[in-house]
Amino acid sequence: MSDIIKLLPDSVANQIAAGEVIQRPASVIKELVENAIDADATDIKIVLKDAGRTLIQVIDNGKGMSATDARLAFERHSTSKIKNADDLFSLKTMGFRGEALASIAAISQLELRTARKEDQIGTRIQISASKCDCQEPDMCQPGSNFMIKNLFYNVPARRKFLKSNQVEFSNILKEFEKLALVNYGVDFSLMHNDTLVYQLLGGTFKRRIIDIFGKSLDMQLIPLKLDTSLVKIDGFICKPENARKRNALQYFFVNGRYMRHPYFHKAIMTSYDELIPQDSQPNYFLNFTVEPETIDVNIHPTKTEIKFENEAPIWQIISAAVKEVLGKFSVVPSIDFDTENAPEIPVFSTSKEFSKPNIDIDPTYNPFSSGTSKSQSGTYKQSSSSALKDWDILYKNFQKSKLEITDEQPENEFSSDINNATGNDHYISSSIFNDEDIKKDCTPTGVNTIQIKGKYILSAISSGIMLVDQHRAHVKVLYDKYIDQIKHSEIISQGIMFPIVLHLTASQNALLEDIHDDMNKIGFNLSHLGASDWAVNGVPVGLENVDITDTILQVLDEVNDGGKDLSDKLYDRLALTVAKCGAINYGKILSNVEAEKLLEDLLALPEPNYTPDGKKIIAILDMEQLSKFL
Repeated sequence: MSDIIKLLPDSVANQIAAGEVIQRPASVIKELVENAIDADATDIKIVLKDAGRTLIQVIDNGKGMSATDARLAFERHSTSKIKNADDLFSLKTMGFRGEALASIAAISQLELRTARKEDQIGTRIQISASKCDCQEPDMCQPGSNFMIKNLFYNVPARRKFLKSNQVEFSNILKEFEKLALVNYGVDFSLMHNDTLVYQLLGGTFKRRIIDIFGKSLDMQLIPLKLDTSLVKIDGFICKPENARKRNALQYFFVNGRYMRHPYFHKAIMTSYDELIPQDSQPNYFLNFTVEPETIDVNIHPTKTEIKFENEAPIWQIISAAVKEVLGKFSVVPSIDFDTENAPEIPVFSTSKEFSKPNIDIDPTYNPFSSGTSKSQSGTYKQSSSSALKDWDILYKNFQKSKLEITDEQPENEFSSDINNATGNDHYISSSIFNDEDIKKDCTPTGVNTIQIKGKYILSAISSGIMLVDQHRAHVKVLYDKYIDQIKHSEIISQGIMFPIVLHLTASQNALLEDIHDDMNKIGFNLSHLGASDWAVNGVPVGLENVDITDTILQVLDEVNDGGKDLSDKLYDRLALTVAKCGAINYGKILSNVEAEKLLEDLLALPEPNYTPDGKKIIAILDMEQLSKFL
């Protein structure tokens, strides 16, 4: 039997590596810009066509390469950053593996023009699918000029599953923002389809934050600076009142590298405890400087997951620093003792010096003492038995009023208190019914519904008991309503008296421009104000009392998560997102009439059993199951 294990050709090995290193056009930009930073570039230009599918061009004024280095740079594991394994523990560069250029060359048609400052003439090299087509001398500016054409042209499966141009461009903008933020001393420009998107000049960290995310952040930023033996922290946090429910600006950088670190994020969140709502997130931009040997960046090909040797102490340092800064800049709520123009509140004292005239105070008076007597000052004392009797009467009247209020069951106000009737907390496994079984079985019995902890609706049916998740039920009802209106072009938009202004990031703006017409078709009346600002002039009927800004941001998140075939399912995604935002939340108290109307609308649908995203709405307990509990 012949040997079956073979050594893979370099071209195949490079394509395999490319699957880990180069995931989308944004990955190419990340790798090339980091290489430019390592080459001490002070001016970096990025030119894109079709969100990087057709062209990605990165031009820098860095050190450049010789003809020999230019050819060798595209070989796998060739790098100028490290020489031995010990160098991995003292990294001061962005790249070090020597895989990026080889991976990019394996899945694209690449052209490089490069020259060193001391060279009279540079070099030009063309590579397609890891194969060098030509290399020749060329007149070019000092630095490097990479042109990546037809990304994934020889990997059709990968190219097919790229997302839409707007989604990919949004991902590019997010990657660009990270790179530009941490390298705030470098000039950056970004052009997409002959349109200048960003023109950033080198400056301070604060100036770069404002240039990218807008002038509105200028008054929100609170400087944070700390120098310890373990870590140096320099950056900004934002005031608690500027916390966001969605799309918070949260950036960690360590030694000039962007990182994601949930553990350190938790340290900041605990510092904002009781200062922001539980569903909100603070903005922050923090640079960490540590000794290179105390961190490990060689964990994941993207180099965004980083291990710290001193995680626990740094966690405490972050938490203490944020709390100190919040207190120092007086953003922690405090008690207002300003008495100017305040109403006078009388203060009574038993001392003759401070007592008000004509007021007789008995310091020995005790309302809970036994017996009823008159003190020397003329104040009556009440017996404990009399006090208890009065409390009994008051309590009975209170209970009577409570019962009367409960029995009234107002139809238009959510004031019912029946959610306290929670029943047993035992776990009950429900029978599995299809949609047709449920529609046939759920016949009215004349028994009022019961709401359990503001989350479930319990109702008696012919075969037993039906348990319904109220939020999911309303999501399903609204979703089917929106889809039906979209199909028949019957969406009605409700105008807003005072338009809502949306301040979006560049990546969000790119997505909204792409789906603007579709948003209008489902009832949103949006107008572009210029730059990344939009005005919301109208919303679909039924969303008048919903947080419109959060709803639109959630729609953009759904679009960003969609694939290339998003256009075929766009209305489904939009309808589902809007339905989730407009549905009644858990904890909402419903009257019997409202709960019954919700069940009626749900059971009238063709498929009431599951939400559009596959979550179960209805559980049925038949009489046989119920009998097992008694």
